Amino acid sequence: MVGHITLADGRTIEVDCLSCALTSGLITPTGGVIYETDHFHVHQDVAYPIRGLVIVASKRHFYGMDELSVEEQMEYISLIHKIRHEQRILLGIDHVYYFYNEDTTHHFHLWMVPRYEWMKEFGNSVESLRPALLHARNHMNDEENMESVLEGITILRDGLRN
Repeated sequence: MVGHITLADGRTIEVDCLSCALTSGLITPTGGVIYETDHFHVHQDVAYPIRGLVIVASKRHFYGMDELSVEEQMEYISLIHKIRHEQRILLGIDHVYYFYNEDTTHHFHLWMVPRYEWMKEFGNSVESLRPALLHARNHMNDEENMESVLEGITILRDGLRN
């Protein structure tokens, strides 16, 4: 099923699956690819301009965690650990919310969303995540914040490759 998707930078594209288009290199995410392994692709959706937000997407098209192969399982946990370490060391991120869902139109991907002080106005639990993401998308797309987000992407990319 082909769908029209408008990207954060305003481009509109036709794809069967956004995640497949990203992980195959058909689409380059704004800020570029942060990191890649044999089985996973790491990038940020700058439509939610939060410094250090990371999406870990499987390259293989599937939806549920129980569909990970043994090799993918090992690589996945190692990759998440590595990203989280770099978020803490390089970007000073003390807390992260992790989430994924299996009823998405895109295939398996994990969101790693940093928890910043400004987010406390939306609460202090997983329920606060959606309002914080929407606040970022609707109110934090200014040039100064976007520069900080793109700088964070570069810092993580460089840190993960070393």
